[in-house]
Amino acid sequence: MMPRMILPKTAIPEWVARLRETYTLIAPKPIKDRFVFAEIDSASDFTLDYPTSILPPKKALLPPRETLIRFDNHNAYAEPALDPPATVILGVHTCDLHAIALMDKAFTRLYADQHYEARRESLTIVSVECLKPCSEEAFCKDMDTLNVPERFDLHLTNLGDAYAVDIGSPKGEALLQEFSPMQEAAPEDRRSYDRVLSNKWSQFSYRLQAGAYELPSTLNLGFKSTLWEELGERCLGCGACNLVCPSCYCFDIQDETDFSLNVGERYRMWDSCQLSPFAVVAGGHDFRPSRANRLRHRFLRKYRYQTQATGMAGCVGCGRCAQACLVEIAPIEVLNTLYRRCLATERKP
Repeated sequence: MMPRMILPKTAIPEWVARLRETYTLIAPKPIKDRFVFAEIDSASDFTLDYPTSILPPKKALLPPRETLIRFDNHNAYAEPALDPPATVILGVHTCDLHAIALMDKAFTRLYADQHYEARRESLTIVSVECLKPCSEEAFCKDMDTLNVPERFDLHLTNLGDAYAVDIGSPKGEALLQEFSPMQEAAPEDRRSYDRVLSNKWSQFSYRLQAGAYELPSTLNLGFKSTLWEELGERCLGCGACNLVCPSCYCFDIQDETDFSLNVGERYRMWDSCQLSPFAVVAGGHDFRPSRANRLRHRFLRKYRYQTQATGMAGCVGCGRCAQACLVEIAPIEVLNTLYRRCLATERKP
């Protein structure tokens, strides 16, 4: 893939102002020493050079609370809430782009979700190339999420005083139309692009002792490992890991009415497989009653179940869960420990 266009950094404010006329703009905004994806009004509100965000950009596609249906029982009336505005997200890292690709499979394949599809259709994503690790907890190189996935709209690569722009879709191309500061990439721009990407790879290292392709079998072999009980003793069951994960998409459904009990709405909100009520079914039976059970399920889902179901791992190696965990349970530590124990068990005579 070679860049087709060059966007001078001096033109970013003008470009953002132009996009603001047509789209709702979301980008990484600084809050103290952290970053959040939030609506912006101008280029001074955000930066494309940021480590990582607290919450992933998935919240634009699957909001923490989303109204699905508005209803009026008295008048036997109900309508779906399908009115997302045309939106552009700026500055999405490639790992988050891979997570959105996984969500696309989950919400649009076998059982299509009309609310997700409406938001996805109204959304244009401007992603950025990661040229250095965004945190000590990141292991994106292991999970093969350092490159832009097959589906993207616009992708930017920092060349110093300009961005190389790759166009991946008609929606992305529409963001550049009739914007005169955008230039065709010259041979020197392409050479600079090659140098930047060549220098990038030495900045990242492999963190896992098992390759990503080995993780499903490692989780299978380690299903009864004592490691899960050890981690369960540490785990608080708070669900913070799920809330910051870019590829977790479990939700709960609730109905809320006014005092008449007639007018109201049905909404969904993020849920967590680490919370104790999550696996409770009719009759009060809990399929995963302990924190060890729930923690093991989360790792199985991330590195085995999702891979088997979609061909994509359920983890993109962003490291947010390790940053959010109050007791410092980190995927790198867990997966490497499990792999070593499984390897030691296999070697026993």
